[in-house]
Amino acid sequence: MQYYELDAVDRRLIAALASFPRAGMLHIARETGVARNTAQARLDRLLSAGVITGFGPELDLRQVGFAVSAFVALEIAQGRGPAVDEHLAALPEVVEAYMTTGPSDLLCRVVARDNDHLGQVISKILEVPGITRTTTSLVLATRIAPRHRHVLRAE
Repeated sequence: MQYYELDAVDRRLIAALASFPRAGMLHIARETGVARNTAQARLDRLLSAGVITGFGPELDLRQVGFAVSAFVALEIAQGRGPAVDEHLAALPEVVEAYMTTGPSDLLCRVVARDNDHLGQVISKILEVPGITRTTTSLVLATRIAPRHRHVLRAE
């Protein structure tokens, strides 16, 4: 895999976009210390390279009624992965899914309004043939929220 080499301007641009997500390009350019056209060209390159993947708002789903969050580990029968992926993608409560090694094949993060709703979500997950076992772990608290930009400072 070919990696995109971030330089200091790219890092400042990413930091400015994270700090001021609703700002216009002129403001981002000023924060970055480069010309507006340079900032736009860099942003376009980061987008086309797949480094920046979106600008959507970050949501706290608890604030809109999804108070329960859980990780559901799935064991999947051989050859059923694509059908399971398609089924999970159609369930709005499945907010993430990752192929893993170890005792499970997929690790899904799901949200629900309450524990009864979580039971319904798990039942919906099990409707697709090919899932042989699930293990559910409730999230009690978020100690470190999802983050990405801090990794860039680790280099």
